Amino acid sequence: QVQLVESGGGSVQAGGSLRLSCAASGYTYRSYYMGWFRQAPGKEREGVATIDSSGSTTYADSVKGRFTISQDNAKNTLYLQMNSLKPEDTAMYYCAAGYGLWVGSLAPNDYNYWGQGTQVTVSS
Repeated sequence: QVQLVESGGGSVQAGGSLRLSCAASGYTYRSYYMGWFRQAPGKEREGVATIDSSGSTTYADSVKGRFTISQDNAKNTLYLQMNSLKPEDTAMYYCAAGYGLWVGSLAPNDYNYWGQGTQVTVSS
């Protein structure tokens, strides 16, 4: 079955960097588009970035210029490089996979499979 496993979260001071990874298995990786989402306590899950099989990307305005989504199709792995981190970036980060026509959506409902999440904490 489809399995998504995130790693790379942790605690960092404001201005620091982290790189999240998401290992995918159980399906043909290139058949799906992928995304990163985050959810802070008491808030709704929000889309951070998405990428399709050809490498086209979309970012939330709040992370543009600071975060970079990428993937290694040979390794079935999705990445999120996070630079210039801010305390407001603190959240549980999830990767997700969706199938169908990629339109650059950051809406959680457009994704079919989810990982368990990895915590990112940014202190001021």
